[in-house]
Amino acid sequence: MKKAFVFVGTCLVTLLGLLTACTQSAGTSQEGGYKTMTVKKENRLLTNSYSAVVKGRQSVEIRPQVSGTITDICVKEGAKVQKGQVLFVIDQVPYQAALQTAVANVKSAEAAVATARLTSDSKEELFKEKVVSDFDRQTARNSLLEAEASLAQAKAAETNARNDLSYTVVRSPVNGVAGMSSYRVGALVNSSITTPLLTVSDDEEIYVYFSLTENQILSLVRQYGSVEKALAGMPKVSLLLSDGTTYAHEGTVDAISGTIDTETGAISLRAVFPNPEGMLRNGSTATLVLPYTKNDVMVVPQEATFEIQDKVYVYKVNADGKAESAQVTVFPLNNG
Repeated sequence: MKKAFVFVGTCLVTLLGLLTACTQSAGTSQEGGYKTMTVKKENRLLTNSYSAVVKGRQSVEIRPQVSGTITDICVKEGAKVQKGQVLFVIDQVPYQAALQTAVANVKSAEAAVATARLTSDSKEELFKEKVVSDFDRQTARNSLLEAEASLAQAKAAETNARNDLSYTVVRSPVNGVAGMSSYRVGALVNSSITTPLLTVSDDEEIYVYFSLTENQILSLVRQYGSVEKALAGMPKVSLLLSDGTTYAHEGTVDAISGTIDTETGAISLRAVFPNPEGMLRNGSTATLVLPYTKNDVMVVPQEATFEIQDKVYVYKVNADGKAESAQVTVFPLNNG
């Protein structure tokens, strides 16, 4: 039997039966009378539903840091990947050659430093014996400093070359699930590509984003005393999936945005859900169900209500034992 939650000022004795709008005057009854029930005010747990977007805890776009052609793809689309796992390999030949050149340049620079140091030391000794001038001694010192600077540059170039070579092996920065890729072996890629190689989404936990109006947030804050207390005190939330089924695990609202969307006037909230089965996927949509308690309401069967011009009424028994209509405010139910 469907129920309706209503706000009424006093305790009601309602009439149950087939009721039609204004077809019977107050105080009349059919032969045999009507069934009645006494309803009292009570607190009831209701729910509100909100459209929501599902996001992975981390969603990382994988992009190359160097240019080249893809020589190997080491991951299956949709597969789980681990942090550090190799996803793609970019042609390494030119970067290996660049590293070899950089290593050779370092060795050459080291030899130049050694030669310059020998020359400088020799000039120092000859200057002490007054065989060479101070100019010759200073020139030798400067040549040594120049050689040392060239060595530092060569070592920096070697470091860059090693880094570039390491970047040819593209690894996953997080644990997660690999998305789909538009690239295949032989594709030419670089660091400025607009479409990432693929996206890795960490779905161990799932973030579900939904919005409340400014007035709803103000009501929450007044109810609990502060945003922090509201986050700590809000009940567990549930999730309706796109196929209409309820997700097996409950979630927790853990964040309320500090800004209001100026276009919609809404405030974003985030709920966290566990995802052990991997059922929830980054980018999917769902409906978040947020419970709330409504105090001092009365519950009556839906068939005991009737509508006149979009207003809802029930019949109640007055002090004289006669039926009279009373307007009520009905709260909609998400589950019917």
